[in-house]
Amino acid sequence: MGLLQDKLAKYTLPEEIKAKGIYPYFREIEGKQGTEVSMGGHNVLMFGSNAYTGLTGDDRVIEAGVEAMRQYGSGCAGSRFLNGTLDIHVELEKELAEFIGMDEALVFATGFTVNSGVIPQLLGKDDYIICDDRDHASIVDGRRLSFANQLRYKHNDMEDLERVLKRCNPDSIKLIVVDGVFSMEGDLCKLPEIVELKHKYNAAIMVDEAHGIGVFGRDGRGVCDHFGLTHEVDLIMGTFSKSLASIGGFIAADKTIINYLRHTARTYIFSASCTPAATASAREALRILKSEPERLEALWDVTHYALKRFKEEGFEIGDTESPIIPLYVRDLEKTFIVTARAFEEGVFINPVIPPACAPTDTLVRVALMANHTHEQVDRAVKSLKKVFVEQGIIAE
Repeated sequence: MGLLQDKLAKYTLPEEIKAKGIYPYFREIEGKQGTEVSMGGHNVLMFGSNAYTGLTGDDRVIEAGVEAMRQYGSGCAGSRFLNGTLDIHVELEKELAEFIGMDEALVFATGFTVNSGVIPQLLGKDDYIICDDRDHASIVDGRRLSFANQLRYKHNDMEDLERVLKRCNPDSIKLIVVDGVFSMEGDLCKLPEIVELKHKYNAAIMVDEAHGIGVFGRDGRGVCDHFGLTHEVDLIMGTFSKSLASIGGFIAADKTIINYLRHTARTYIFSASCTPAATASAREALRILKSEPERLEALWDVTHYALKRFKEEGFEIGDTESPIIPLYVRDLEKTFIVTARAFEEGVFINPVIPPACAPTDTLVRVALMANHTHEQVDRAVKSLKKVFVEQGIIAE
């Protein structure tokens, strides 16, 4: 082997976990994402999906994608900048801007490429990017691609954020980039306090609403709307791969910012366009979200029920305020064991290990959908309680 292979051969963790029979990744699903899925010939409860609105298997969303393929083909064969802009891209952007409450929006091929393309494009070497230390990996990668000064503050610690802001040159651009809902722990950013600091230190704010849209705010407009502070936020990012039942992402902002990004964001102008099917499916899901408020009501009903049940059974769930419920394990190997045993008991959940969390904060992540039932929650709680007791994580 060469030097490259010699180096990478030392990465043996996946093989070690596989040898113990507790490898939790790339599990094959044999059908649509729903509250129950077929895997290996048997059904399991799906509590490992980000499909909060439950629209991934909706016939209206599916038909919108099928019809778009018939009309536009399977792909655009180019970037939005050149030959890859369709009328449905522009229509979706207008609908997203109106929904979020911003002047304009841009649709990207994935949510990850929004953050990895927008963040480094906005700032120069004399400016500052300031991030919560639990921001999503796409924000981290966007920050790393920037020439700006890169600063972090302790998770949701507003005193530490102010300490960081005080270090900055008052005449330089300071962009605070934060998740609206933190995707592993399920807690919200402290947006009201961040806005106060924005004004005090003349900063700008970008909020990642990947896990907020379809969950919080009026008709699922997100955390910024939930706090009534959309007008105080400079950029709002979202993705289609969760509540909007598709794949893709967007950035929404004022006309000045969008015009600049439309002509300079590298992941926008050098990536192939969001496919016709994905674009049309996301648009249909957005329209359903706006027209069916009962969907959001159902999501919160089952979320409140699940939060109550997990607390009653003695699980440690932290500060979550969302349909994301972390069940803390606080041990790397036991996190894998719990995931495997839960699957054996008929419950699909996801492990969360470093670098997605601190080594002492490993957990399994339960996520709710609008079409989960109380009975399904009860089944999951019962099975997970059995596994956690077996492993000595919680008491009988």
